[in-house]
Amino acid sequence: MYSPNLPLSRTVRTKMPSAALFTSHRKKLSALLGERSMTIVQPNDMQVMNADAFHAFKQNNDLFYLTGVAQEETVLILFPDARESEDREILFLRESNEHIAIWEGAKLTKEQARERTGIARIEWTTEFNGIFSRLMQQADSVFLSINEHPRGDLTYGTKSLRFARECQELFPLHNYRRLAPLIYGLRSIKSEEEIEFTQRACDITEAGFRRVLGFVEPGVGEWDVEAEFVHEFVKHGSRGFAYGPIIAGGRNACILHYIPNDQPLKEGELLLLDVAAEYGGWNADMTRTIPVSGKFTPRQKEIYNAVLRMVRYADSILRPGVFIADYHKMVVAQMEKELIGLGLYTAEESNAAPKDKPLVKKYYMHGTSHHLGLDVHDVSPSNQPVAPGMIFTIEPGIYIPEEGMGIRLENDYLIGENGNIDLMANIPIEADEIEALMAR
Repeated sequence: MYSPNLPLSRTVRTKMPSAALFTSHRKKLSALLGERSMTIVQPNDMQVMNADAFHAFKQNNDLFYLTGVAQEETVLILFPDARESEDREILFLRESNEHIAIWEGAKLTKEQARERTGIARIEWTTEFNGIFSRLMQQADSVFLSINEHPRGDLTYGTKSLRFARECQELFPLHNYRRLAPLIYGLRSIKSEEEIEFTQRACDITEAGFRRVLGFVEPGVGEWDVEAEFVHEFVKHGSRGFAYGPIIAGGRNACILHYIPNDQPLKEGELLLLDVAAEYGGWNADMTRTIPVSGKFTPRQKEIYNAVLRMVRYADSILRPGVFIADYHKMVVAQMEKELIGLGLYTAEESNAAPKDKPLVKKYYMHGTSHHLGLDVHDVSPSNQPVAPGMIFTIEPGIYIPEEGMGIRLENDYLIGENGNIDLMANIPIEADEIEALMAR
């Protein structure tokens, strides 16, 4: 398994994925499109923040998966059956000029785009409408891409959704189909190069965590811990956090998506860290819970070890062929045994609880695993079982507001034929190891 030595050379901040990777992705998708079928993949919008300010641009990950281009106003057409070979792959880019170069920095040239993507034909975005209209005369079916993540929210308009509506209005007699089931299936199985980038993100996350273990003590702020992580991540070639960091001391850990990170850390409390780095577009996802004072109390360690047993149990059953819904039910059943063992409720109380309000959900109310990749909660086809080559998180937790603590642990696993590979195996997780590393 890929495990680079940190830090990177000072002459290269982030290694770029190879053009061969994106060429392979397009080739696999083209093979699935069928006769006389075309797909058009649109970029994300630039999002206005306030006044004349914009949020940092984040590319549509379907488009990034196929091209590696993170630049705004980029469009891809794939048409394997086009009459002319030059029409079978076309990438459209925003053309740069002197004004753009001064204020934003120059955009990709056509030659740079060819080198990055492996696509021979590069056109400026201003040429899109004419080429698209001409190719639609040859196509019978058109695959369109919108956000079909189960927790996606289409009430927020996107460029992809607008284009899908415009396309059907302009060309109502074509056969329109969904790209998501095809590309989600491809994205859910990771190539060796994708695994390398994910491993690198995990290794950078490890560097950040080890730095924090030597930093945390009573009196520092949650915000101070956030700063330590971002320093280490950026130093090692990451653009920063893979997602909004959760740095939650004491009872704040019982807020699953806690984001203020603005409270001081107190002696005797636990600190939940749901923090990870991205690298080259691929993401890690880690959670650790550590004692602010450097040593767990007996009760804290008892609960911590119960959560750690759940991580290992989940790893043992997250195997090819299982469906995530069934897997989660098995995890919940095992978690109930742990919660009873911790004295949080009795078996009799559990049996007497309403079926729609099981007691286990009072202390463990979220899912156990999700796909990981270009999106932290990565896409996958619906109703597909676990398969080799997928990367999943495993993240059980126990939350006890009345005791002022929440404990969650999370590692990332590559699913294998005969066993999973823990991509975070080098990141300390045993309670005794964490105490030893925090000892001063």
